[in-house]
Amino acid sequence: MVAPGDLVRTAEALFSDGMRLALVSGHDDGASLRATYLFTSGPPDTRVELHVPVDRSRPQVPTLATLSFPASRFERELADLFGIEPVGHPQPRRLVLHQHWPAAWHPMRHGAGEPPEMRTGAGSFPFVPVEGPGVYEIPVGPVHAGLIEPGHFRFWVVGETILRMKARLWFVHKGIERLFQGKDITAGLEIANRISGDTAVGHALAYCQAIEDACGIPLSEDARVLRAALLELERLYNHVADVGALCNDIGFGIAYARALALRERLLQLNRDVTGHRLLRGGVACGGARVDRLPSSAELAEVAHRFEELVELASSNALVMDRFAGTAVLDDTHVRDLGVVGVAARAAGVAFDARSSHPFIDLGSQFLPARQTSGDVLARYLVRIDEVRSSLAILSDLIPRAGDLHAVAPSLGIGADEPGSGGVGICEGWRGVVVHRVEVDARQRLRRVKVVDPSFLNWPALSVSLANTIVPDFPLANKSFNLSYAGNDL
Repeated sequence: MVAPGDLVRTAEALFSDGMRLALVSGHDDGASLRATYLFTSGPPDTRVELHVPVDRSRPQVPTLATLSFPASRFERELADLFGIEPVGHPQPRRLVLHQHWPAAWHPMRHGAGEPPEMRTGAGSFPFVPVEGPGVYEIPVGPVHAGLIEPGHFRFWVVGETILRMKARLWFVHKGIERLFQGKDITAGLEIANRISGDTAVGHALAYCQAIEDACGIPLSEDARVLRAALLELERLYNHVADVGALCNDIGFGIAYARALALRERLLQLNRDVTGHRLLRGGVACGGARVDRLPSSAELAEVAHRFEELVELASSNALVMDRFAGTAVLDDTHVRDLGVVGVAARAAGVAFDARSSHPFIDLGSQFLPARQTSGDVLARYLVRIDEVRSSLAILSDLIPRAGDLHAVAPSLGIGADEPGSGGVGICEGWRGVVVHRVEVDARQRLRRVKVVDPSFLNWPALSVSLANTIVPDFPLANKSFNLSYAGNDL
């Protein structure tokens, strides 16, 4: 427990020790409110929680925005959902709730009730204007010509060169964290599986790890092996699809077609493994269960077809020319913005939860994929290296698998004390996924806080677009491939 007056000093010391702010979670404990700050580092796996009591009659905490850009966004989320004001925040405007939501309604507080009537005449979003000779605006979205979810992109352009881009999200804020409250652990897992469909394993795993941490549930080695295998299978089909999609965005359709065919083969394998093409149902609280695992021959087939795809794309001079030097995100911006996953490793920042917060030993041969140029080409190459790494990890893990239904027979119990909870951290295919849960003694969820890597990475897309041309926006956007659903919780 940290007094509000000591928060900045304590956080500054943790940042100085090299820790990252993984999440900020608001809580309504009845008589009072609370803000929880999770700091992590590794290896070795290290976690520090700061719990700051907040006076309900004057809900304020001192801002950490001057110390951390992710903190500034977590605090704006905290203000929207819990009405806890970050005092001294340099940009305290709304983040999650758009301007037509009533200002005094905070949906995560107890007794908030049903959503009220929307405000009329709320005005448009206060975009920061860019002015000067030849500058014009291009609005894109929020409705797009495809199956993607809604997001608005506002460009300020001279000729074809992008001066600035602002992404406006949260058009489909679903109240996911509120949906968890009061559910039993099993029902909570069903929600976690559906937070972001292409990251079903990542979110289910982080959720189950948090439940097991909160309830003291032991995990067998067989369960760890199965979970690690499922995580790599999820990484495989997504990265394969992205390698092809990057080629598609510059008109190299044959590579895209090859990638889609291989992705379909992987989805069929997924269905054989768990009964679901997106691998839902494989991770369970207390373990994991699969129907079977891929054979060495099947992995060899995937590896062969993938290398053919890579050769096809990488040997094309037009592909390499369009990728190289496009939408550069350097390591300074990665560190300043708190970027994670593929985008960070493509700029030389090799943070990977598989080595920083491991739940299984992947051996000394495992090293996070890493490039340094920070452009589309680097993000493409990181994905290629991660596919190869995932195939090698699977080849090592699958012979180690014993019981294919490795689930603990019974769950532990939670605790009624506010602040007593558990944390789950895993490396999803986009980057690190973090869940924090508090469970009562009846195994009901009191609070679930979710951080998808897209929440941290969306601002980086805007930064990378400076001096990029408008026709390269789809390519740059696909090279990050961020989730709307994972962000718009």
